[in-house]
Amino acid sequence: MTTFVVAIDGGAGSGKSTTAKGVAQRLHFFYLDTGAMYRAFTLKYLQYRDSEHISATIDIETVNILLTKTAIDLRQENFENHVYLNGNDVTVDIRTSRVSSFVSQVSAIPEVRRWMVQQQREIAVGKNVVCEGRDIGTIVFPDAQVKIFMTADLRVRAQRRQKELAEQHGESRFEDVLKNLQFRDNYDSTRTHSPLKKARDAIVLDTTHLTIEEEIAAVENIVRERLHHQ
Repeated sequence: MTTFVVAIDGGAGSGKSTTAKGVAQRLHFFYLDTGAMYRAFTLKYLQYRDSEHISATIDIETVNILLTKTAIDLRQENFENHVYLNGNDVTVDIRTSRVSSFVSQVSAIPEVRRWMVQQQREIAVGKNVVCEGRDIGTIVFPDAQVKIFMTADLRVRAQRRQKELAEQHGESRFEDVLKNLQFRDNYDSTRTHSPLKKARDAIVLDTTHLTIEEEIAAVENIVRERLHHQ
């Protein structure tokens, strides 16, 4: 059984990934990066689409076939988290703007989400985990001992994401990043299956004016308090 789960949800650029990594490192918990898992499958779908020269329209039959041929593994190597897709390290490849612009559409597919939830729960068995995404506290781990919902001003989130993309892939236009976040916010919040929303018992953390250190410390304190009273 899973021992202790910290579920962190929120929109893109709210700081949940960096915060989750930091909290997991400080508490020596396993960092379960669900967003990276969705990105990995999105990358697989795009690679298949390119190789087969099929249309841009998502084909559910193709998705279902690809899911049966997909293995996603999360590993920690030299204190860094790596994502493997069918044995290949795709940690860098899944962060491209192309994957970012397509991941919400792939993530909205019910068959993909059901497959991912099963994978995520299996990964968490027997571990203390910090898990972040968009439906962690509502769908994946509804019984998580700690649920956090992170928010931040849209333009602040866009600035953060632009900086992240610039460090990884060179310059990116702010307006493009802003539009991508607006699209993802709307798409993730209004999709029928497992939409982005705050769990009823989640603690809201607005990170607009917080530094990364302050975000990590805030969540760490909440978790330590809950652990103390277990």
